[in-house]
Amino acid sequence: MTGKLHLAVALDGAGWHPAAWRDPSALPDELFSPGYWLRLVRLAERGNLDFVTIEDALGLQSGRYDGLDGRADHVKGRLDALLIAARVAPVTTHIGLVPTVTVTHTEPFHVSTQLATLDHLSTGRAGWRAQVSGRPAEAGHFGRRTLPPFDLDHLDEPATQAHIAELFAEAADHIEVVRRLWDSWEDDAEIRDVATGRFIDRDKLHYIDFTGRHFSVKGPSITPRPPQGQPVVTALAHTRAGYELGTDVLYVTPSSVADAAGIVTEVRSLGPLGPAKVFADVVVFLDPDRKARLDALDGAEYTSDAYVYTGDVAGLAELLLSWRETGIDGFRLRPGALPADLSAIAYDLVPLLQAEGAFRSGYTATTLRGHLGLPAAQNRYARTEVTA
Repeated sequence: MTGKLHLAVALDGAGWHPAAWRDPSALPDELFSPGYWLRLVRLAERGNLDFVTIEDALGLQSGRYDGLDGRADHVKGRLDALLIAARVAPVTTHIGLVPTVTVTHTEPFHVSTQLATLDHLSTGRAGWRAQVSGRPAEAGHFGRRTLPPFDLDHLDEPATQAHIAELFAEAADHIEVVRRLWDSWEDDAEIRDVATGRFIDRDKLHYIDFTGRHFSVKGPSITPRPPQGQPVVTALAHTRAGYELGTDVLYVTPSSVADAAGIVTEVRSLGPLGPAKVFADVVVFLDPDRKARLDALDGAEYTSDAYVYTGDVAGLAELLLSWRETGIDGFRLRPGALPADLSAIAYDLVPLLQAEGAFRSGYTATTLRGHLGLPAAQNRYARTEVTA
């Protein structure tokens, strides 16, 4: 593979290691300040990265799936990811902003308007990391339904598989409704003609009339069509149910070159049902001693669903270039500690990849779809003029 890589970073609090906030390089007093997040996003932008994702969830951070872990020595609490993105959008220029917004328990109408607004605020740099919530404790925050408990060690049980399939079916409907609502205004629906008193062309606003098993939404949206037409939809997935969500970018978690090749083959076999781009997630500790120090502080070795890389940037560059040969389009790097590992990505890793001709030397597009090489989004409701 000879194409240039896409690079993104996943921002989560003080970093992906639960003890990262205790590292000497960390800024724990600033975690809930807007300046902290602006600093991180601007740092990623200096590295010409395609986009940042911002982690979020409907419950407090926990090492357990079925509830709180009782630990007070880990970061607990977050600022809302979408509001962070809205705050940094006007004071950044190029980088894509992809907040995590959960699809379970939320209404697609509200999600569509929020993300469309972010696309307007950022002049076409918005994306969405759609996330499923299967935790019973998170369902308890809303009181509209209960979710069955299940053990991650028994994922192959039929009842667990049925529950997961239902969550992803709901997620697919949610994403479809949001996409239709983004199309419910045509690009030129706003006339704004003071002389005639016409602000909009009513014929260019469309009911979506979606009726499915999980949602019934009439539309149209209350927010004009986003500048990108369709902000970039992304998701993290480990199984085929997630591969078929209808996203533009899919994050996967291979453990080796062979595993990456197998995942890419499966995803590409889906054809139009699959994503346009496949990114591999990698947790990175770019100080060879930092992970060991943080593990000692935490009292346990850090593990992840994604591959964990510990070493220097030269070794990481070699890893990324080798995985690229499998057909991986890009990487979403999860910095183990912030801002230290993000600085190493922006100032050390990127120049190495640029020297190999594997990463661009600067931004050449103005939208997130442009950074990713995605085609212009067609409006499904716009009438095509037929000429003789």
